[in-house]
Amino acid sequence: MKYVNSESFSKWGRACLIKMGLSDIDAAVVTNCLVQTSLWGIDSHGIARLPHYLNRINAGSLNPTPQLKIENTGPCSSNMDGDHGLGIVVVDAATKEAISLAKKNGVGIVGVRESSHCGAIGVYGRMIAESGLIGIVFTHSDAFVAPHGGFQKFIGTNPICISVPNKDGLPLCLDMATSAIAWNKVMNARYENGKIPFDVAYTIEGNPTDDPNLVECLKPMAEHKGYALAFMIDLLCGPLNGMPWGPNISEMYGDLSKKRHLGSLVLAIDPSRFFGGVNFPEVVSLMAKEARKQPTKDSNISIEVPGDDHYRNEKERKKNGIPLELALCNQIKQWSIKLGIKLPKELI
Repeated sequence: MKYVNSESFSKWGRACLIKMGLSDIDAAVVTNCLVQTSLWGIDSHGIARLPHYLNRINAGSLNPTPQLKIENTGPCSSNMDGDHGLGIVVVDAATKEAISLAKKNGVGIVGVRESSHCGAIGVYGRMIAESGLIGIVFTHSDAFVAPHGGFQKFIGTNPICISVPNKDGLPLCLDMATSAIAWNKVMNARYENGKIPFDVAYTIEGNPTDDPNLVECLKPMAEHKGYALAFMIDLLCGPLNGMPWGPNISEMYGDLSKKRHLGSLVLAIDPSRFFGGVNFPEVVSLMAKEARKQPTKDSNISIEVPGDDHYRNEKERKKNGIPLELALCNQIKQWSIKLGIKLPKELI
């Protein structure tokens, strides 16, 4: 295990993306998103994904210089065509558009099409909450998850994010996949020769397994509830935006030359337009403080509210660095050689 400083990796990541054709601004957006995600401890969607993005740019399925097209369709709504750019660049721009609409008219809803993997959607939800608004973000993926009662992949891991402003601290943020485990955690375990939790995934025969190399598909979170939620999110991200759904979406880790055709839906809501809106951030803070005071039977356990675990991880990782498994270190070294870019100092 190696530990890399967040600023050191950011510098390396930006240099790689610029060398692959991204603008300075877009390279910073992507790298900042990935590094922040790793600082929060969401390793499945953090800096470990950068080599995959570089591979897709190299294969031609990701456009390093997309011409984003925003079409305003009403006082509160817009469509955005991502021109097959990096999903982080596309959804970052869609989030800013949603914030702008909500600031003017109370609500902003932006549908996204022709995008790609956009990282952890908690990044966008928190961006909205930090502007004083309520953020709700959905995205979808190719089929990794079995329907409830089945054992063959049919639906994506299709995450949901809800984030709210907090008067006395960082935004509260729910960011979760609707599968029992994120698919990228399976991929990381494969690279690292590790295990996954038992009974969150099936083999091709439909048997539960903890061996990531035998995983054919994942189980939905909370049985039928996770499946139903994933189903509806797929409709809101795919068909609503003219994009495919479930097994019709090209695989993230399949043919890297095939474009993804992914959609997202970003909502920003101005709380001041509602009865409790004036005091909403104060009540968020009060509720969070009261929740953290709740008793537990185990003195080693502390009650937390949505997002606390990420902020706790961020403090620790800013101090000690972001952990990198050997397989990821090797990928970083290979790309450094290929692009002629100096490695982060911790990996030299």
